[in-house]
Amino acid sequence: MSLKIFQVDAFANKAFTGNPAAVCILEQGKQYNDQWMQSLAAEMNLSETAFVMKKSQGLYGLRWFTPTTEVNLCGHATLATAHILWTETNLEQQQIARFDTLSGRLDVSNKEGLITMNFPKETVTKTDDKKLEKQLNELLSCECKGVYNSSEDILVEMKSEEIVKRLQPNLQQLAALPIRCLIITSSSSHYDFVSRVFAPAVGIDEDPVTGSTHCALAPFWTEKLGKNILSARQVSARGGDLLVSVNNNRIDISGTAITLFKGELL
Repeated sequence: MSLKIFQVDAFANKAFTGNPAAVCILEQGKQYNDQWMQSLAAEMNLSETAFVMKKSQGLYGLRWFTPTTEVNLCGHATLATAHILWTETNLEQQQIARFDTLSGRLDVSNKEGLITMNFPKETVTKTDDKKLEKQLNELLSCECKGVYNSSEDILVEMKSEEIVKRLQPNLQQLAALPIRCLIITSSSSHYDFVSRVFAPAVGIDEDPVTGSTHCALAPFWTEKLGKNILSARQVSARGGDLLVSVNNNRIDISGTAITLFKGELL
């Protein structure tokens, strides 16, 4: 039996924007080799390939792979997967899609095509590592306004949106740092905040739109701006819009998606 595979532009309202993800629907109850999934992700050569398997009505197992490694959490590929479940399977729109993942149970809802993911909130703390600050100033070729730790990532605040947009980090130096992602952010005149995300250590030089990093960005900017619901844009070359809100220890991340093409694995 062949498997269905899709390519979806997530956090996008038109084709060729947002962040592309592959979604592979696995056959219920079958076992699939980790190396096979990793090889398929490398073959797709997108920032993430999602593998989803139905467990019971409304409950699915979900895993995410970059071209080089499996990751614990991925926002845009979760959005892409939920979009495919609602548009290509018999999941009814009023149902909540629940996913068992390496980051625990994730609930996703759909209101007229606006998909909202409920993710765990990240703790963001200002670093006291002066050596790290110096390294970041060098690899970014500019002075950081503030440097913060967040789980597997480093978050860097810049003085302006223009600085965020024109940054050209030294990716070789960045890949040597013991982090998953470098998140660059600033306030914005058109949105509450903007960001860019670089992750060469996990095979992604620059990620077009990154849902998972907003688990840190949302509480960071909520505290700074005193707002609980925030509009955000990731200002990569493709770009993408997100709506985020902080609810106690969880984050709601909302966006739309478009199916670009679908096929079968032979």
